[in-house]
Amino acid sequence: MDSELQIGLIGAGVAAFVVIVAYNKWQERKHRKQAEDAFRSEHRDVLLEPGEGKGEAETSMRREPVVEAPVDNAEGLRTFRQAAPRRVLPDLPDALDPRADCIIRIEAIEPLDAPRLWTAQREALAGLSKEVRWFAFDDADNLWHEVNAHSAGVHHWFCAALQLVDRRGPIGEADYIQFSGGVQRVAEQFLAVPAGLPSRAEALGSATELDRFCADVDVQIGINVVSANGQPFHGTKIRGLAEAEGLILREDGSFHACDEAGGTLFTLCNYEPALFAAEEMRTLQTGGVTLVIDVPCVAGGASVFERMMRFASHLAAALNGVVVDDNKAVFGAEAAGLIRAQILQFQEHMASQQIPAGGSLAKRLFSA
Repeated sequence: MDSELQIGLIGAGVAAFVVIVAYNKWQERKHRKQAEDAFRSEHRDVLLEPGEGKGEAETSMRREPVVEAPVDNAEGLRTFRQAAPRRVLPDLPDALDPRADCIIRIEAIEPLDAPRLWTAQREALAGLSKEVRWFAFDDADNLWHEVNAHSAGVHHWFCAALQLVDRRGPIGEADYIQFSGGVQRVAEQFLAVPAGLPSRAEALGSATELDRFCADVDVQIGINVVSANGQPFHGTKIRGLAEAEGLILREDGSFHACDEAGGTLFTLCNYEPALFAAEEMRTLQTGGVTLVIDVPCVAGGASVFERMMRFASHLAAALNGVVVDDNKAVFGAEAAGLIRAQILQFQEHMASQQIPAGGSLAKRLFSA
């Protein structure tokens, strides 16, 4: 009886153990399945899935933000300052011509005071044989303004120009060296940068070629009205006739016939060495007068010459004189016709080289 009871208890214990083990296995499988479902999500991981989403990942990694320094505006809000636009090299001043001027432009990093530059350049460029002109670029007007001793204001761009030729001839190597070196020293003094410096060979070659052209057309034509009977002309009579024709006595000692802009068409001066002076005309006596036309500096030279000849004939009649050339030979209609044809030829040649007679460039080139 006891043994049957023991055997029954042992069997019941074994059955309970099997049930517990089976229950644990079922719980383990259940938790494993939940974990696997959690990993199988609808959301893809671009880092764990090679090939898919690659372009987006690379784009995201390569895009780098550009951050500019913030500044506070007037209302205290933080804004971002955009980079200032780079200044563009302005064109040359209209008053200059690369054929006749050696030109250097200067860019100042910080705005440069015009009076300071004017003072500095006077010392650096003193003694040059030709005229030097300075210009400052006005950003507000978008124009170049010529700089002189009375100029004011500050500017980023300046321009220096050395005239290559005048009636005394072309610049020389010493002029070029002093000009180019002097402008560079002025620029360095103000932490500015020279731009577009012509080479020595280019500048001197241009000067020589231009001077050769000027020599071919540099013609001044003079005719004389001298006493026909040896009696002198009186200054008061000469002055009266000149002013009646509209001529003006200027400081150079000559009467000037002028155009509407005040430019000289021809001059009337003393045939003798003494100059005409307003305070001396009342007592002056002379054996003759000379009329001169400066062909390269007068527009419409042929018509101006004709006007000058008419006035010469009027003077001869009023003063009891005669019109003669420099050799004192009578200057008649045939000689006047030849001169008129020569004037036309010279001025046509100037026009063919885009340097018209009487224009601003011609007046500069044929200045003394």
